[in-house]
Parts: sequence; structure tokens; C-alpha cells
Amino acid sequence: MNNHPVYTIKDILRLEVAPALGCTEPAAVALCSAAAASLLPAGEITLIEVWLDPNLYKNAMGVAIPGTMGEYGIDLAAALGAFGGDPTSKLEVFLNIDDSTIKKSQGFIAGNGVIVNLLERRQGIYIKVRIAAGNDRAEAVIESVHDNITSLTLNDRQIAEHPLLRGSLSAHDTVQGLEETLKELSLADLVGLLDNLDEEDLQFMEKGVEFNTALARRGMAEGSGLGIGRTLSRLVEEGLLKRDMVLDASMLTAAASDARMAGVKLPAMSSAGSGNHGLTAVLPIWAVKDYLVLEDHRQVLKAIALSHIVTAYIKAHTGRLSAVCGCSVGAGAGAAAGITYLMNGTLDHIAGAIKNLIEDLAGVICDGAKASCSLKLATAARTAVQASLLSLHGITVQPTDGIVGFTPEQTMKNMGDLSTQGMIETDRTILKIMLNKKFSKIQP
Repeated sequence: MNNHPVYTIKDILRLEVAPALGCTEPAAVALCSAAAASLLPAGEITLIEVWLDPNLYKNAMGVAIPGTMGEYGIDLAAALGAFGGDPTSKLEVFLNIDDSTIKKSQGFIAGNGVIVNLLERRQGIYIKVRIAAGNDRAEAVIESVHDNITSLTLNDRQIAEHPLLRGSLSAHDTVQGLEETLKELSLADLVGLLDNLDEEDLQFMEKGVEFNTALARRGMAEGSGLGIGRTLSRLVEEGLLKRDMVLDASMLTAAASDARMAGVKLPAMSSAGSGNHGLTAVLPIWAVKDYLVLEDHRQVLKAIALSHIVTAYIKAHTGRLSAVCGCSVGAGAGAAAGITYLMNGTLDHIAGAIKNLIEDLAGVICDGAKASCSLKLATAARTAVQASLLSLHGITVQPTDGIVGFTPEQTMKNMGDLSTQGMIETDRTILKIMLNKKFSKIQP
């Protein structure tokens, strides 16, 4: 018997979809650091110590931090959080970081003021930051969810009541319960949730479109980061590529990732704890709509809501961070489902699109957050459109093939098993390779 609480569509969207400024892993480090620093009485900070689980370490080490002109590093994220982060802003903690804070943080790091530790065997999201200032010591811990502060300590005394804890602890419990509940639902149940969307929910989906398309416009205009989106557009201008819904989905999504991974100071509407997941879950659907005749704009917003829900469902199986690229298999499958729904596909069509996408992209690894994530988002976006179109034309991967199951639910669960059980050593190898590289500000 299911003893989990009942979650509404509004609960799912509010728990799984939220604004995030910059990559969520360095933002989570900065949030934890800001929370610890906020506990300290007046005094000059002398030391910041950070402990991270392997996956968070992998995703935080090489991605640009918003507002820093391309600077990166776990140590910099921690210092920025301590010296200028607002912990009440959660994953928008970098919002008020200015040049003086950046300069102070860089000087502090140059003086060996930040120590970063890797917890090699730790599983699941875990961050601990301990900050010393004079004779005082403050500590904060984040677990399971990027903005879930579970512990605050000042001078070895646990703080039981604090505004940063109350909402976070409740959110942690609810997200954990939500994931367990989602695992027990069928695809039909997930699609059925759309019947309960109200105007507030649809406006929230619209806000996500505004955030994510703003990033795409910036990436297209400036060629930020790796410049994948802008280069695809240039190839169209040169007559080497032709615009269609597949290319437009790829181009729009890549451009947004280009800007976000370059540290452009604009928020993304995240999905399942990841800004890049949010870009992939939303933007391919937004691109496809321009090729369709729609009677009601709300149909697009409902398709985006379904994309977020399917993304959350898959991530409940795979884990928030893993060796598998969640933008590809999680948000990519969500986008495929949303596109199929937008094009009036049946439940079987939606199921087929999810199966097609997972079979196509199951082997895409996550090798950390960085500028080249835009390549993977470009691939995920165009594959989502292709998976949908193929399913709508009766082409669906058969259950005799590979990890594809007889049902979409079993296929998504199999993807989770591959991620959580089959690729543990892969994940360690990826991080080992990354740690063996010497990152330099001047790239060869």
C-alpha cells in the first residue's frame, strides 16, 4: 500500500522547478558557505574549509561563475558565498556579487584561505562548509537537494531553530517523499496530472520560458561560451544547414547553455535541480511550437509542464547527480514527451518517444558542468524532436532491444538502474581523469 502523501501538480512544479543563477553546483557551494558565514559575529574570516561528494565536486570544479568574467573553481564559489552571498536567495546566491567581492575572494584564495576536500566514497549530494573568524567557527551542511540546508553549527553548538533550516528541512522531506511517490506512478498518471493545472501554474511555466529564452537570446547575440548556438545560426546563413524544427530546437537550447555555462548573469528556470535540465526541458518545445498551428497557447505551457514532470520522474530513478548526462536522458526524455503531447500524440506515442530517446542517448556520460555542455544540450534537443516525430509515425524501439522495457515506466526504471548501479566505476573514472588534468586560465 502507498503510504506516501498525495502530491498535486502544483506541488511537483514548485518542488522540482525553480530559478537558478549560474550552474547549480557552484551555486550550492556558495549557498552553503554563505549560510555558514551568516552565523558568524563580527570578525575577519581567516579560513574556509569545504567538503564535497564526488558528483558535486565534478560538476562544480570547471564551470564559470556568474558575474566573474569566466572565472571558475570550487574555492572561488566558496569564497564568494562567504564574502558576498545572500543565503536567503538560495540558488540565486550570486545575485549581489560585485567586483569588490570577486577581488577580495581572489586575494583570499591566493593566500591559501580556502581548503577543498573530496569525500571519495560519499553518495548523494553533500556539502559541508566550515568557516573560521577569530575565535569563532561556523558550519553549514547541505544534503540530498542543492538548496537543502540540513545543519547549522556555531562554535560546536547545533542551531536547532533558524529560518534557513525550517523551509529547507521541510523541502528536503517533501522532495524525498515526492521522488518515492513519482516512482509509483504510471505514464498515464503523469499525463493525467495536466488536467489539474490552473492559471497560476501556467503563468509559472510562462515565467520559465521568459527566463530560458532570455539566456538563449544572449547566447545567440554574443556567442557566449563555446558558441554552439550562434555557430549553428551562422551555418544556416552560409547555406550549409537548413532551418527546420530539429535544428531550431538544437540551436535555441545550445545558445541558452552557451550563455549559462559562460557565467552570464541571468537566471535559468531549472528542472529537477539543474538549470541545464530546465533549458532542455523547456526550449525544444518552445522551438517546435513555431512550426505548428495551435488553437490555444496554453497547450504549449501544458506540454512544458509534462516535460518537467517526466524529467522529475526519470531523475527520481537516476539520482540528481550521476555518471549519466541527465540533460540527455532525463530532460531530453521530458522534452520528447512534451513535444509529442504538443503535436496531439496519444499516450502510446508519448511512451514511444520516451523509449526512442532513452535508447538513443542512454550512453551519454556526465563529465562535469562546463562550456561544452552546450554540445550535449544541442544533441538532446534535436534527438528529442526526432524521437517524437519517429514515434508519431509509428517508429518505436522494441522491448527486445537493449535496456528498453515493455513499458515506458520499465524503460525509465532500467535507465535508473544503469545510472545508480551499472556506472559507479565509470563515475569514479570520469572524476579521476578530470582531477588528473591541470586546469589553466590560459587554454592551449
